[in-house]
Amino acid sequence: MQEAVDSEASHDALPQALAGARRAQLESQLDDGLTLAQQAWELALAQGLVAEQVEAGRLRAFFLYRRGALAAMIRAGDAVLPLLRAQGPSESLCELLRWMTLGGFETGDFDTAIRCANEGYAVAQELGDMRQIALSLNALGATFERMGDPWQAERLMGEAAALVREHATPFERMVTLNNLSGVALGAYYLLRDSGNDAECASALERALRYAREAKPYAQQYGDPFPLVMTEGNLGEALLHSGALEEAEALLTHTLDEARLRGFQAQAWRVRCSLAELMLIRQQADEAYADLRLLLQEAGGSAPAATALRLHHALYRAAKTLGRHEEALQAHEAFQSIERGRSIAQLMAQSRFFVTRLEAEQARSQADTARREAHAERERAELLQGHAERDPLTGLGNRRLLENRMPALVREAERSGQPLTLALIDADNFKSVNDVHGHEIGDRVLQALATMLQENTRGTDLLLRYGGEEFLVLFPDTVADRAFEVCERLRERVEQFPWQDLAPGLEVTLSIGLASTPPHACDLLIAKADSAMYRAKHLGRNRVALA
Repeated sequence: MQEAVDSEASHDALPQALAGARRAQLESQLDDGLTLAQQAWELALAQGLVAEQVEAGRLRAFFLYRRGALAAMIRAGDAVLPLLRAQGPSESLCELLRWMTLGGFETGDFDTAIRCANEGYAVAQELGDMRQIALSLNALGATFERMGDPWQAERLMGEAAALVREHATPFERMVTLNNLSGVALGAYYLLRDSGNDAECASALERALRYAREAKPYAQQYGDPFPLVMTEGNLGEALLHSGALEEAEALLTHTLDEARLRGFQAQAWRVRCSLAELMLIRQQADEAYADLRLLLQEAGGSAPAATALRLHHALYRAAKTLGRHEEALQAHEAFQSIERGRSIAQLMAQSRFFVTRLEAEQARSQADTARREAHAERERAELLQGHAERDPLTGLGNRRLLENRMPALVREAERSGQPLTLALIDADNFKSVNDVHGHEIGDRVLQALATMLQENTRGTDLLLRYGGEEFLVLFPDTVADRAFEVCERLRERVEQFPWQDLAPGLEVTLSIGLASTPPHACDLLIAKADSAMYRAKHLGRNRVALA
């Protein structure tokens, strides 16, 4: 009897741990989330539950990645990769491979970085998703930068940006611009003190420009982690550009946010920038003390690029203070890390050469794929575009829903992947038409359609369901993640300057969410519809879960 009770408690513990880890992911509670994800991983492993292992494994890698525990993240990723591969190409697989690529090149494990970057690109190609192709090329470019070729990286990332220029969401724009800023900063550090002042200044100017362009997209995306990365890049570029007051204010704020969120690796990097600021201001004593403390705290866990900056800055501080023995030690530590990186680069050189060729091939294939996809879209639009599109908003209509939704629901049932449906209604829309006229009402619907497109993925199914109602189908998405997306959309609509369209105009959304099961289209829509009306009953301008 006791064994049965223990078994039941164990089975209850797994969904509870997963639900807690999901909540922690949404709230950026990294330590609690990692504990829960680890618990869920061990329970799912013991019970032989593959779908739960996949989710727990990805969550575990996510928390380790954001904490900056990159070597541990790679090990966690390697553990779950075979399970994800077995489920076929997916955005989740692409995302994990990007994290592992970053972990590889930041820790000097270039074999892992190259392996994961190439696999990520191949999976994105198989998916045929331009956004995923662009993101995978960004990851490959970042690997080039860490292997000493920021110029090839910048070219590759520029090509990636061109792939999604017309249809990029804030996420792709943010990633591309942020990576370009980081690559330009890498070029600046390589060129600094090389005598090539013009190229050095140009690299710094690009880093600053890209970071400034990335910041609004990072703010719009709403995730604190990429925003900390973006503001760290911007503060770093401002610092070296001589804008010391602006750099100090931004870096101090960014450090507070990184510490609050538990983004340890980002906090180390920002603290290094602040120490460099002290050196510029001739505050060598303070810089020396902070750098010594920071190196003691980081130990051997700091990413290689940050460790190089730390030792270089400590060398300068100790030399300024006349601490020649300690300056020599810092210089030797710097040289040791550089030698280690150089050896790792040389060991991966043959693969690096192949990867350069593969990158050129990837660029060519991506360009061909883009042209073919464009031609295919044109053919598809000629055949059935008008029949499946709402002429006012450009979104799909009910005919598209009838053609696409059953297959997506069947695939979710077959694969065991989650699927969430959102039903979205513009609050009090009749009064918009009555007070402001139908022309303004149409422009409101068009603006809502645009915001829907900007806040969803290319794989999501977007529809004008009827009148002022919209429907979004989120494949491979749990309810918590869909709730986060819809809440971000709701806030964006609430804050939109509707008064620019008509004085006194205000628009809000009530959104209902329902997830599979059931794996029946009509029941799923009915559940979402019920949740939407509950949102209205609770006061409108909110998201409700079925």
